[in-house]
Amino acid sequence: MAELLSLEEAVARLVHDGDTVALEGFTHLIPVAAGHEIIRQRRRGLTLVRMTPDIVYDQLIGAGCAHKLIFSWGGNPGVGSLHRFRDAVQHDWPVPLEIEEHSHAGMANRYVAGASGLPFAVLRGYTGTDLPAQTATIKPITCPFTGEKLTAVPALNPDVTIVHAQRADRAGNVQMWGITGVQKEAVLAAKRSIVTVEEIVDELAPRPGAVVLPAWVVTAVAEVPGGAKPSYAAGYYERDNAAYQAWDEVGRDREEFTRWLNELTGVKA
Repeated sequence: MAELLSLEEAVARLVHDGDTVALEGFTHLIPVAAGHEIIRQRRRGLTLVRMTPDIVYDQLIGAGCAHKLIFSWGGNPGVGSLHRFRDAVQHDWPVPLEIEEHSHAGMANRYVAGASGLPFAVLRGYTGTDLPAQTATIKPITCPFTGEKLTAVPALNPDVTIVHAQRADRAGNVQMWGITGVQKEAVLAAKRSIVTVEEIVDELAPRPGAVVLPAWVVTAVAEVPGGAKPSYAAGYYERDNAAYQAWDEVGRDREEFTRWLNELTGVKA
């Protein structure tokens, strides 16, 4: 059952050096505050997982938290490249970064397999691409019923999945709405989970199309108003496009990034 914890305590208890960590959210409800807390607590050797790593993963990589990234697309949405990600891959700064690239469909199906207790997922999506030649976790498989050539990808079972949502009640049941991506599947696939929320309420009022994560699938809930900024939280605040644009200048320069990192972590220059 979910515990109500501070974000600092949740990360301290549940995110360990060397863990496989997924911070999911598709353009919306991205758990940015949780990513910053991982940086502050100086976690190292993480395998980071995310369908669409954007600036919070650029920050985690630049801070030296990651040794591997499992993903299907990476960039600063609407702006351009992730410069800390690029620097790590091309120049091993601040540490070398191994990458494992999949398609969106492959990543989504890997989470579904993990949530379903299955060892792998099967799909047609890689046919005609060169990803199988680049990624060891994409393998051909033959359908035992039709003989069709398909592709298998292993299940994703993160040590800890972190997501952001709009609300939770005091029992730890979580409610989210709007664009929800693969948050539900990523939580169900994980050994442990942290959900940051805009607010904790006495009762979750029904909302059309809302997803509810029951308390028994969530390890910890932390109330973090604004915890998705600069992404957005439907019903609470809009996306801060200027922040994404500003990150391009910070992220592309090691000295500028180091100043940003020192400010985040409270290190005096």
